Amino acid sequence: MRFQDKVVLVTGGAQGIGKEIALDFARGGAKLVLFDVNEQALSDTAKEIGDSLRVMNLKVDVTNLSDVEKNVNKVIDNWGRVDILINNAGITRDNLILRLSENDWDSVLNVNLKGSFNCAKTLARVMVKQRAGKIVNISSVIGIMGNPGQVNYGASKAGLIGITKSLARELGGRNITVNAVAPGYIRTAMTDKISDKVKEEMFKRIPLSRFGEPLDVAKAVTFLASEDADYITGQVLVVDGGLV
Repeated sequence: MRFQDKVVLVTGGAQGIGKEIALDFARGGAKLVLFDVNEQALSDTAKEIGDSLRVMNLKVDVTNLSDVEKNVNKVIDNWGRVDILINNAGITRDNLILRLSENDWDSVLNVNLKGSFNCAKTLARVMVKQRAGKIVNISSVIGIMGNPGQVNYGASKAGLIGITKSLARELGGRNITVNAVAPGYIRTAMTDKISDKVKEEMFKRIPLSRFGEPLDVAKAVTFLASEDADYITGQVLVVDGGLV
């Protein structure tokens, strides 16, 4: 119960890797705040966590600063503090640059990068007053090594690494750590649809010869958010089976 009564805010926390991160914090005793745009997924995840008194599920558009601020104020009114922020909300709109639309560029940068900025900006005010806090940004190996057809996604995830390193220097004096986790290929509903032949080719690039599990990412996140990582800041923890 290493997160007993800690207030943890997870963006994109009702689906995919964000949901697994939220569940792992719940197992550690945390009070959870889930930001997501999918109301049905929010409801389902809150039910899965089980203790309604320890979960706030809020429909929030992270690209809208005033919406983020309004809902963070609800959390402060309810629980008085936020100890940990996980910037996980993200989308993809993949295409080769010759076919990539301006809208697909803007939407990915808005959610993945501006959304993380909005949440970090809003929660930094809270954490500076508390003189304590932890921020973990979910980047990607694509932000480190690049990938064809993902110029927008790669730019957003590389930008998150820049945010991480800059905020670590900016907020360290207030006892706030800022780190990032960069997942590689993680098993999801999307990867389950890939043919065995394509998977075999992908596994040749991964020394551990398999996809990671969402829990592999969640464990890295909860480590960086725990007291075990109190003297770690400005770092990017790559969870990719050796891909990079």
